[in-house]
Amino acid sequence: MFEPGLKYEYSGGGITISQLLLTDVTGQLYDVWMYENVLKPLGMLNSTYAQPPAKDERYLCASGYYADGARVLNKYRIYPEQAAAGLWTTPSDLCNYIIDMQLANQGKPSKVLSPEMVKLHLTPYNNGPAAMGTFFDDRNGAKYFLHDASNDGFCGLYVASLDSGDGVVIFLNSGDARLLLDVLNSVAKAYNWKNYYIEPQKRKTDKVVIVPNSILKNYEGIYLYDQLWAGVEKKDNEYQFYSANTYAKMYFTKPTSFFNEEFQAVKEFLKDEKGKVTGYTRTVDGKAYPNATKITNPDTLMLENSMFADIGWYLMEQGKYTEARAYYKRGVQLYPADLSLLMNMAHVYLFSKDYNNAIAIYKAHLKDNISPGNSWENQMQNDLVYFKEHRYNVQLLEKVFSELNIKRPMELLD
Repeated sequence: MFEPGLKYEYSGGGITISQLLLTDVTGQLYDVWMYENVLKPLGMLNSTYAQPPAKDERYLCASGYYADGARVLNKYRIYPEQAAAGLWTTPSDLCNYIIDMQLANQGKPSKVLSPEMVKLHLTPYNNGPAAMGTFFDDRNGAKYFLHDASNDGFCGLYVASLDSGDGVVIFLNSGDARLLLDVLNSVAKAYNWKNYYIEPQKRKTDKVVIVPNSILKNYEGIYLYDQLWAGVEKKDNEYQFYSANTYAKMYFTKPTSFFNEEFQAVKEFLKDEKGKVTGYTRTVDGKAYPNATKITNPDTLMLENSMFADIGWYLMEQGKYTEARAYYKRGVQLYPADLSLLMNMAHVYLFSKDYNNAIAIYKAHLKDNISPGNSWENQMQNDLVYFKEHRYNVQLLEKVFSELNIKRPMELLD
């Protein structure tokens, strides 16, 4: 991508290469070497890089849940990338690592790292956001090192002071990471972390009005703003605003104006002379930002392929298959080489019970690759697992698998 040393880039792939180097040099299994030389010396005795976990320890593993509440099939994923995604640990165990780094930063011997490596690990590179394996947050001179993480059904973070013994580790067996920051902020307040606590800015809801569904229905649709998109749809029996992978409750202060707790901007819907909704205004602390525009005809859109994919999937999850198909159709027109868009369009056909169009697409590309290392068949297997987890009716997709002789994914085998 670019010459090493020029800028920061998160590199799960780089960590995977380090795993290969370590096993080549030591001649040992990665989980065995890491336990004996890193985890055990740190006192992380309830941690392992073994994938999958040993059978007699699996009962200790939590069940993961997606942000929508769906449970991860078979409790959790098994990731083959041990170094990048394979650590099983507990908050208490990870605290031992933090304490070791804090003491080493004060000049005391680390149990696992040389003084030179401690410096590389805890010193921001070129005054940027990261060092070798850690991120940094400077709160008006109070310095903290941190890292967050997420896998399907799980998320977590640690934050620790470089100058004191303050620190916290928070894990959730949920894909909804929003609670993490609330807990972190509360811990910082309770333990008086230097310059860390931020008083939450809560919106006043005492002037909220109830808007009838007959009016709210006019606001349904997809809106474009700042090269991004947002949606307004009915979910869980109420209308919700969706943006940045977040569903947010809409608090109306008048029939056309609303705010969300999760987003800063106050929004007011705009209408043309015929009363048709055309978009909404965006105001943050009295400052106006460019209006969002409501999409009326997907056939004229010129968007990135990822936006077509995201909008189509969002509408599919709402059960709006006709609308989703329109976005996928336009995406395929503009990006015919993007087979993931084509597969998603086949899914939409299938869930709208148009079996013939769906099976034709699945069959035509069965021997193709979606991307390097990811075959069409493999992606169909992954999607079947996803749909099963998220309570879709997969009866027709199971029929497709039988008709095309596609192997059922390992997660669904007895």
